[in-house]
Amino acid sequence: MEQANHKERIILGIDPGTAVMGYGLLLEKGPKIELISLGVVKMDKIDDHMLKLQRIFEKTVALIDNYKPDCLAIEAPFYGKNIQVMLKLGRAQGVCMAAALSRNVIITEYSPRKIKQSITGNGNATKEQVAAMLQSILKFSETPDFLDATDGLAVAVCHSFQKIQVSRGGKVTSKKSHSGWEAFVKDNAARVSVIPKK
Repeated sequence: MEQANHKERIILGIDPGTAVMGYGLLLEKGPKIELISLGVVKMDKIDDHMLKLQRIFEKTVALIDNYKPDCLAIEAPFYGKNIQVMLKLGRAQGVCMAAALSRNVIITEYSPRKIKQSITGNGNATKEQVAAMLQSILKFSETPDFLDATDGLAVAVCHSFQKIQVSRGGKVTSKKSHSGWEAFVKDNAARVSVIPKK
């Protein structure tokens, strides 16, 4: 179990996929979060599904070995109409998890809706809306393969936002939940910069 009194930790967020895997790394220092890195792993030129899984495993292990994250936050495959697509996404997610387990990294899984809700306050937000909010929170400009990369970063930020509140004695007092984006912003003013309405 993660220690609730960590002052600093690195979170690796992954949005698994069999064509493109997005990832983002955050440094969490108390109430503040900083972007370390974000990017993508492309597999669209690999035809063999097993070779894609091997690449996902190897790249995830490389990210873990390079950045030494304290935890992995990963997006759960969503249920769609195409069972084959869901199966392939589930395998990709499982391979990421196996890579983290091989390095004793703690894993937490989040649904796409939960991730969007925690970043934008809207569980039905578009990828573009999530990306814009992440840019505002973490102060970075657009990069190539932007939306796949920010999908991975969104999972890491979502995980950071699930902070367990700690009393002075170091014991967990409660897991704070917020009734909406406005309540979260009010309680976390130091972590969030709000874009003024036009």
